[in-house]
Formats: sequence, C-alpha cells, structure tokens
Amino acid sequence: MSEAPEVRPPGAPVVTPVRVVIALCLFAPFVAMLWVGSYAKTDPVLMGIPFFYWYQMAWVLISTVLTGVAYVLWQRDQRARKSQRSANGGVAK
Repeated sequence: MSEAPEVRPPGAPVVTPVRVVIALCLFAPFVAMLWVGSYAKTDPVLMGIPFFYWYQMAWVLISTVLTGVAYVLWQRDQRARKSQRSANGGVAK
C-alpha cells in the first residue's frame, strides 16, 4: 500500500539542506561572539593588538562574508522554489 504524499498548506516553511546552511551562516557569528571565554585573553598579539580585539575585528569581516553567502543561497533557493511552483502549475511542494 502506498502512502499519500504529505499535504502542506501553501507557504508553509520547508526545511532543506540549503536552508540549514543559511541558518548556520547567520548563527555562527552569534555563537563566536557570545562564547567570550574562547577569546578573553591577550595572547597571541598581532601587530601589537591583543587577541581580544583582533579576534572581534576578524569576526566583523567573517560575518560580512557569511551574510553574503547566506543571501546568495537564499536568492538561489527562492528562484528554485519559484520555478518549481510554476512547473507544477502553481502548486507548492
């Protein structure tokens, strides 16, 4: 006996591997900055700047890159969903 496909209301959230990667890209900077014990030290020093400061500044750049990656992946995901909906005659899967 075959099971009927799961019926979701239109616009219901869908968890896909791409969306998990997007969430990780956006969540990683929060974890890195909230875990103060990992960077609350002065050594190693980089060009005279204590680790505490240059670590935080590095995360400003890393966060920018991760947010850009998340944005590109989100745009790609939305285009794929839109083309899938139009291929299915307006029915979301």
